Amino acid sequence: MLNYILRRLLLAVPLTLAVVTLLFVLVELAPGNAADKFFTPETPPEVRELIEKKWGLDRPAHERYFLMMKNIMLSADFGRSMVQEKPVTEIIAETLPNTVVLSLVTLLVVFVVGVLLGTIQAVRKYGLTDNVITAVSLFFYSMPEFWLALMLMLVFALKLKWLPASGMYDVVLYEYLTPLARIQDRLMHLVLPGLALGIAHSAGTARYMRSSLLEVVGQDYIRTARAKGVSERRVVFRHAMRNALIPVITLMGLSLPVMFSGSVIVESIFAWPGMGRLIITAIHTQDVPLLAACFFFFAVLVVLGNLLADVMYAVVDPRIRFS
Repeated sequence: MLNYILRRLLLAVPLTLAVVTLLFVLVELAPGNAADKFFTPETPPEVRELIEKKWGLDRPAHERYFLMMKNIMLSADFGRSMVQEKPVTEIIAETLPNTVVLSLVTLLVVFVVGVLLGTIQAVRKYGLTDNVITAVSLFFYSMPEFWLALMLMLVFALKLKWLPASGMYDVVLYEYLTPLARIQDRLMHLVLPGLALGIAHSAGTARYMRSSLLEVVGQDYIRTARAKGVSERRVVFRHAMRNALIPVITLMGLSLPVMFSGSVIVESIFAWPGMGRLIITAIHTQDVPLLAACFFFFAVLVVLGNLLADVMYAVVDPRIRFS
């Protein structure tokens, strides 16, 4: 297993570098550059030259590319942000934990709700409960995340006033709250963005779980367990659930980077200070070092998501081994 993990991690290196290369090419093809934000029609030409020289924009694109790749590969240095004028790693360190927290909460919602609903549907297949959950799941699965986020904000924050509408915490009262009240305040701010990201993914997970469990319960070893008098609850949760979870684990592993990319819009809507808002800002300003670092982390997440799914196979089903 260890050798398999090491091989996968080594194969991830060219993938992440290819992502950074593609990003650099796309940004170079876009009109303008990051230095344009410093310019006005009245800016003297000598000032333009100084600013472009400061950020290396006076060099040919291939020189800037090879310099960036050398710094990334040799020292994991993504440089300084052209807009914030801070080290990119420092900016990422401030925002990445916020997105990780939001994604983990979303993943928990997706797994618990999706597996539970899918199991209920499989146990009560073709009945009223199954049909109702199917209709509701398809409704939320087809709903755009940004629209769902706005509707959740409208209903629960503006109309009912049950939950806060934006931010990670109450910027006015947070300093005066007790430690327990601070935790509660942060959890309340997590609910709406977590639901906005998790509901649609939960609907998809429920559909996968239903199909997988229905396929498993029709196999011979399940019929044998029932013939031996094993209770239906034990048959489903002890014998069938493990094998049924394998395709769901694949979906969950691939969902991790998808949740990060989906958070780009949801974080902007809920003013969540994470990687999503950071990427939007970097795209608008063509901040190449910051964009390269953000998408580098996304590529790593894709690899880690697949690797986590493979490792979880062996945890769920001990028969699976990797040479």
